[in-house]
Amino acid sequence: MDTMSQILKLLEKTDSIEINEFRMDVDELELTIMPTLQNVVQKVVEKQIEAKKEFESQIEFKYPVKDYAGKVNEVKLGGKNRKTVKLGGQTSLYRFEEPQPNAPTVTFDVFDIPMNGLPRPIKENFEDVMHSPGEWAQKAVKEFGADMITLHLIGTDPKVKDKSLKDAAKDLEEVLQAVKVPLVIGGSGNPKKDPLVLEMAAEVADGERCLLASANLDLDYQKIAQAAVKHDHAVLSWAISDINMQKVLNKALMKEGLTANDIVMDPTTCALGYGIEFSIDVMTRTRLSALKGDEILQMPMSSGTTNAWGSREAWMKKDEWGPTKYRGPIWEVVTGLTMMLCGVDIFMMLHPLSVKTLKEIGTTLTYEYKSKESQDISDWINKF
Repeated sequence: MDTMSQILKLLEKTDSIEINEFRMDVDELELTIMPTLQNVVQKVVEKQIEAKKEFESQIEFKYPVKDYAGKVNEVKLGGKNRKTVKLGGQTSLYRFEEPQPNAPTVTFDVFDIPMNGLPRPIKENFEDVMHSPGEWAQKAVKEFGADMITLHLIGTDPKVKDKSLKDAAKDLEEVLQAVKVPLVIGGSGNPKKDPLVLEMAAEVADGERCLLASANLDLDYQKIAQAAVKHDHAVLSWAISDINMQKVLNKALMKEGLTANDIVMDPTTCALGYGIEFSIDVMTRTRLSALKGDEILQMPMSSGTTNAWGSREAWMKKDEWGPTKYRGPIWEVVTGLTMMLCGVDIFMMLHPLSVKTLKEIGTTLTYEYKSKESQDISDWINKF
């Protein structure tokens, strides 16, 4: 038997080959793998695959579930003449740690004056009712399934229409009569007039348990808090991406008689592509601080998700970016979904499709969803 035959005979029962102290200097090399060598290589590969499968079968992935000392307080909205909504109540940050007791709530933005400057994808849904805040709210509830309405009394701003408190009261009463869902009542952002507007709103909506939006350190928050206590409302505590400022404001509101069950925090939402990382940071840290036991931060959080429409990518016509009728809602949904994953409980939004999509995603975070059979969520993106 020649040397090559002996080598091949040996290789028939060989699983691997190890060559030590080997060196080859060549100008050109051509390798031909013989059937016997191919079998050796195949056996080695198969053994490696089997070893990998055996190793993986012994490993069971476990979510990094963590037990927290604290809990987010519940804030109840809605009164004797309308439905009720509960915000908060979480004992964890993520659903895989513990499902949420209350689904995230989405509220439709409605204005007291026609908003002709709204992006076209939004305006085309509401331009027939913009003349009436009551009809606007009614359409949002009846046609688009709004759980809540946010009434922005923009017209009270001295630089806009300078509506009187009496006129603002009429607009609010119109919405209260038109729909039976809870309300968020917002001013115009004018620091001098807003406390007067919200004080009036608290009285007009007495007993309806609304969310007055908003109190901050740059205006007369005492007046807003006192009106909320007197007429049994909750208050939106707005701080600008600063946990320490949020704590100072929460303490100040509680000194006026509000409790942790009467306050919803708004740490400020920066839109996708326009500083959203700052909101991710402050909202996640705020929620984690609450769960770790910081009582002054154990309140639900709100997101002004409509800020997404301030991003030019959401509304600017540019062919290479795709049609705005899809791009705008997607921009708002992604902004809202990001905030939802950071622990936000209530979202102020504008586009009907965005509202519908975020509501459906939000239900997957709850106890109620977990108790049902698994649902197919693969078609969320197809809604666009």
